[in-house]
Amino acid sequence: MTAALIGKSVSRVDGRLKVTGAATYAAEFEVPNLAHAAVVRSIAANGRIAIDTAKAERAPGVIAVVTHRNAPRLAYQPHKGLPDAAVGERLHVLQDDRVNHQGQPIALVVAETLEQAVYAAQVVRVTYRNEAAATDMESVDPVLPTGKPAEWEIRRGEPDSAFEQAEFRVDQTYVIPRENHNPIEMFATIASWQDNSLTLWDKTQWVHNVAEEIAAVFGIAADNVRVISPFVGGAFGSGLRCWPHVTLAALGARVAGRPVKLVLSRREMYYGVGYRPHTVQRAALGASRDGQLHAIRHEGFQETSTYEEFTEALLSATRFLHSCPNVHTRHRIAPMNVHTPTYMRAPGEASGMYALESAMDELAVALNMDPVELRLRNEPDRDEFKDLPFSSRSTKECYRAAAERFGWAQRNAAPRSMRDGRWLIGWGMASATYPMNYAPASALARLLPDGTAEVMSAASDMGPGTWTSMTQVAADTLGLPIERVKFTLGDTRLPRAPIHGGSMTMASVGSAVQAACRKARDEALARADANEIEEAMKRLGQVIEATADVAPGDETKRFSMHAFGAVFVEVAVDPDLGETRVRRMVGAYGAGRVVNPKIARSQCIGGMIGGIGMALMEHSVVDPRNGRVTNANLAEYAVPVHADAPPVMDVIFVDEHDPHVNPLGVKGLGEIALVGVAPAIANAIFHATGKRVRELPITPDKLL
Repeated sequence: MTAALIGKSVSRVDGRLKVTGAATYAAEFEVPNLAHAAVVRSIAANGRIAIDTAKAERAPGVIAVVTHRNAPRLAYQPHKGLPDAAVGERLHVLQDDRVNHQGQPIALVVAETLEQAVYAAQVVRVTYRNEAAATDMESVDPVLPTGKPAEWEIRRGEPDSAFEQAEFRVDQTYVIPRENHNPIEMFATIASWQDNSLTLWDKTQWVHNVAEEIAAVFGIAADNVRVISPFVGGAFGSGLRCWPHVTLAALGARVAGRPVKLVLSRREMYYGVGYRPHTVQRAALGASRDGQLHAIRHEGFQETSTYEEFTEALLSATRFLHSCPNVHTRHRIAPMNVHTPTYMRAPGEASGMYALESAMDELAVALNMDPVELRLRNEPDRDEFKDLPFSSRSTKECYRAAAERFGWAQRNAAPRSMRDGRWLIGWGMASATYPMNYAPASALARLLPDGTAEVMSAASDMGPGTWTSMTQVAADTLGLPIERVKFTLGDTRLPRAPIHGGSMTMASVGSAVQAACRKARDEALARADANEIEEAMKRLGQVIEATADVAPGDETKRFSMHAFGAVFVEVAVDPDLGETRVRRMVGAYGAGRVVNPKIARSQCIGGMIGGIGMALMEHSVVDPRNGRVTNANLAEYAVPVHADAPPVMDVIFVDEHDPHVNPLGVKGLGEIALVGVAPAIANAIFHATGKRVRELPITPDKLL
């Protein structure tokens, strides 16, 4: 029996494939007789169009030009405007002359080469009949989302009177602009029809969702759609939905009668695959002189499209993170002529806690109290919103571990009191939390006579280490060396897996892998009357196969389940130029059982650096006149790179045993490490400069 592998730092099993270029991404599959497609996109935000494709159709190499006039009718369902539209209810692609937003696909050109397709797309002539468009969130009246109204406005106790009677009050507005995902790999789809069956090589975080969406709109069985996506070059949530370009690729392939490849440009990534929505939040806190919270009022307001109510869960953490008897949260949306926002790393918590944790820091300043002490004095014993005990909660341990490692006790609380030469030095901190999600998942384990094993599930891996962690869980459960286990993912022909998002992959797919491997191992040992799995497999001389399905039980009815953490930051600010540099970051997280500390630390560092981008750089600048993103490129939309990473980044995993969350006892780390970074940086900048900036990103002009 090999030594236990869970809890060990193992290098990525797919690392060599990636660094040598041998990993095959969606646009790189070789498909015979492949044609190429380019999209014509609307430059109007609202109205109707007329299209002249004559010149494009005569262009060299053009196979087809598809518009609303000649596109096959697809089986879309009417828009219901729900917060999370079902398959077949999203943007209707090339079905009529209506334009809903800037960048909407209005024609598709298929040609022999990419260059020919791009040229022909440029000569398509479009006439617009513009109508009044809602493209400025400040001019749109906010409304409550439809469906489940009890989730959008929640009141506990008497928050209004409690706030008015509080000795110390903070009431401020915090703004986060639209942010785009910008993964290194652009979205791409290759579509190939075989009679009434379709194969898609696609960049996605959920192969089964793509299959079901495409099957629904083309009116075929989901089993007739195979989606293959073994490697994903980052996505951060943008790959959780089936976007219009996938439908366009399948549509183009059907019209052309041959396989079609469609690759989005970097500019197109700003118009067709979602974004973190622009949000405006008002946070009001009332407390007594001893720091006890008596009232929390938190309102959120965000953009969404006119045809779908995507709703960011801005306010969920406010309801349980800090103890308070009187709480009011209200979430509203602004339906606009924009394409639909979507999930972006740590959706809801990353945005909502920027407001909450900034307000907590402002309250600490008003009270002349240490920000850590303020949070410790308001640490709840249970989830006061759900009235349930926490399955585990290591917030205090995270505060203390991170503060000690950071050296927080040496902090001079007065703003502008710390310097390093000409640089103003600031220290800030914030809490972090993210829900522990666990969804139904399936896996298959196959033991071979040669002493190796094959394990598979239709999960995705956009970079967090799914290949490695699942191989590790399988090898640990089977008692095999890790090099004797092969894990396969990213194909709808494999056992079903949930979305690769919401920090649920390790909990869900990992539990299924463990269960399938345990079944196969136990069967092999029993049939061979052996104690060692390799000996049993050789004795049997045949394949042993087992499948397992896992799903949550009633735990969510008995416990409130979340990961918790704390992040501490040191910044240096140039007082003359307003330049901010993040010099140190320490994050402490209670995330249950850590399967692979090396990969887990990598995940946390990536999330923390992503938080630097949110705090200091990222901003999709939208022209309020027409909804056009004016910086839809990586020259003008700044994202953090290696040079922006702090010289010191420290990650601490506090010991936490949680038998309730899932069979593996794990909590996802993919998103919690981003939560809390933006407010910690904002709080540190205030400490350095004495200037409170409440609108992200905090750029030099806001500090001068």
